[in-house]
Amino acid sequence: MRLSWDDYAAIWARLHGGFDPRLAAPSVRGWLRMAYRIGYLLARLRVTPSAVTVVGVLLSVAVPVAVLRTPTGPLIGAGLVVLSAVADSVDGALAVVTNRYSRLGYVYDSVADRFGEACWLVAFWLVGAPGILVVAAGALSWLHEYVRARAVSAGMKEIGTVTAGERPTRVSVGLVGLLAAGVTGLIQPDLAAGTITVVSAVWILLALFGLAQLLAVVRRSLA
Repeated sequence: MRLSWDDYAAIWARLHGGFDPRLAAPSVRGWLRMAYRIGYLLARLRVTPSAVTVVGVLLSVAVPVAVLRTPTGPLIGAGLVVLSAVADSVDGALAVVTNRYSRLGYVYDSVADRFGEACWLVAFWLVGAPGILVVAAGALSWLHEYVRARAVSAGMKEIGTVTAGERPTRVSVGLVGLLAAGVTGLIQPDLAAGTITVVSAVWILLALFGLAQLLAVVRRSLA
């Protein structure tokens, strides 16, 4: 029996801290509906969620490898970021439509997300971003997820709030950063490093703002 979009959204919300995709911004809602449709197609082909997760991890690993190609490497890396993000959404959608979701699968998916983001930041460093900025961006993003996980385990209901430092923001910054570095690098090779440095700083600022938003909600929820 085909799972309707409404039924799928209800299950997805339950698995993601109560965040209802039907009430999300149009861009987010459209992205998740795309994952829902692709998930159904892969289910008909008998592809497993684990296989899609592995593909997503491999695509992320390929990002820092791709940026070593000059001068088009960052552009290829940007494309791989998009594909890895699609795989990340589709594996969860596939798990829902095939009724193969589990708490263990959720943990694996979260680990794959953090690993993928680390690969993108390694690519930033290879393009020319200072190591200290890359480490700070990764640490703040990890801290954002850690704080939420600990707050939920301490009794905070649902996800608390959708912040400026969420996973979709990191995907967008990773994509835009490598795309911008690739374009500026084609104009003048020395510009790529400066561009990716600026984008790394933007990642950090968004991560700091998102963490502040989350901590404020955690304080209100658990005080």
